[in-house]
Amino acid sequence: MAVSGLSFACKPHFSLRPPLFHCFRKIRFSSVAAIETLDEPEIFIKDKSSQMSEEDSKLPQWKKLNSQDLGISTTNISKPTRKVLNGLKRKGYEVYLVGGCVRDLILKRTPKDFDIITTAELREVVTAFSRCEIVGRRFPICHVHIGDTIVEVSSFSTSGQKFGRSLNYKLGRPAGCDEKDFIRWRNCLQRDFTINGLMFDPYARIIYDYMGGIEDIRKAKVRTVIPAGTSFQEDCARILRAIRIAARLGFSFSRETAHFIKNLSCSILRLDKSRILMEMNYMLAYGSAEASLRLLWKFGLLEILLPIQAAYFVSNGLRRRDKRSNMLLSLFSNLDRLLAPDRPCHGSLWVGILAFHKALLDEPKDPLVVAAYSLSVHNGGDILEAVNIATRINKSHDTSFHELSEPRNLENQTLINEVMDLAASVKSTLCKMTDEHFVSQAMSAYPQAPFSDLVFIPLALYLKVCKVFECVREGAEKGFVAKQGSRIDYELLALGSLSELRHTFARVVFDTVYPLNRT
Repeated sequence: MAVSGLSFACKPHFSLRPPLFHCFRKIRFSSVAAIETLDEPEIFIKDKSSQMSEEDSKLPQWKKLNSQDLGISTTNISKPTRKVLNGLKRKGYEVYLVGGCVRDLILKRTPKDFDIITTAELREVVTAFSRCEIVGRRFPICHVHIGDTIVEVSSFSTSGQKFGRSLNYKLGRPAGCDEKDFIRWRNCLQRDFTINGLMFDPYARIIYDYMGGIEDIRKAKVRTVIPAGTSFQEDCARILRAIRIAARLGFSFSRETAHFIKNLSCSILRLDKSRILMEMNYMLAYGSAEASLRLLWKFGLLEILLPIQAAYFVSNGLRRRDKRSNMLLSLFSNLDRLLAPDRPCHGSLWVGILAFHKALLDEPKDPLVVAAYSLSVHNGGDILEAVNIATRINKSHDTSFHELSEPRNLENQTLINEVMDLAASVKSTLCKMTDEHFVSQAMSAYPQAPFSDLVFIPLALYLKVCKVFECVREGAEKGFVAKQGSRIDYELLALGSLSELRHTFARVVFDTVYPLNRT
């Protein structure tokens, strides 16, 4: 949804300052401009490229914007990224931030990562840093190791080899481009979406916008750089990236982009399963799972990627544009509240939530059974302690979920038996989710739905999810220490720590079954 005036969509506090027309003024530089090292003021570097030629000053004004007018501060760039930028700048190379990190800086969001592009050759990048290697055969880039962080660096000389696209595509070369502008423009033309086609020189403090990305950020639109049909046929993974970006930012699609996402949805089956898993993990593990599931459903992708969950949406009468919720969406909404792009969870958590919900859907349980099960997961399988705590719950549960049966006065042993039954159901459901035949039958009652037997959960991830839940069936784990307190260690959660995964799972389930606004 576009926001009127100068405010940016989804960020009502963000506005261009000063007013918009100031952003389009020509940016002047002194003949010998001193460019400071980012966040390291004791070092100064002379930037010869900052002196604009007479020809450069005649370039279309919309191409260059002052980053300070957009509210971007170089202090928002991560320290490892600044070290790489400074290291290359000292060697005399031009360096830029490019892609989604520039978009996120404009939107006052924390970028998931920072991508650098430079005029240096990759072998020159390798010699500039003590711990650096070239990775990738078809599309090589450099991985620069700064402490425990890997910073990706690409080169203008190799990035142009990624695409077979004609550089004289219908967009046409911008009028008045000098050679440097043309090189930057050509690289931006190879990007997937206009909002990712921005380039930021943090030393000259210039945002280069050749594809109209700033305008689409203002309109809260995801739009392909070239016609959407051509773009998605070139790389069908862009369909999933479009969903992921729109879900994370709360953006909508341009009409053409939306049309081809829906019409070319089945093309994603050409992707490797590992690539599909990676994209699904980006959607569900980084704080925008509910929005991602809604968009996947809206554009006919859910029945291809997650047929079991798509069948659930159909049985619930959830329409493509429905704003209503259900238990599955509520579970992921509560997971989203705990996560963010810079605070993700391990993939086993969202896979486990899918299996847990399907088990409840197939055999609804008393709310206390669900509570005792999640507590038993949390404490490493001490079911007696879990039952003792669950029976003292005096809050009312959410009665809108048909996955929860009517509460009964259960004896402790009956409660234990039903918890064990739920644990067995979760394990059985997880096995079914990795069975192609079972997955292919999920939408069999709906012949108009596309056929999909897609299983993209690898064995290692399946075993990890089993490890999270198996303690309930096998009894208290020797030496396991349940997490105390409510603070999540996000580094351990992303790495798959059992205590963090179990703690977060229990919180999500409790917040869903016993919402905070109920007494």
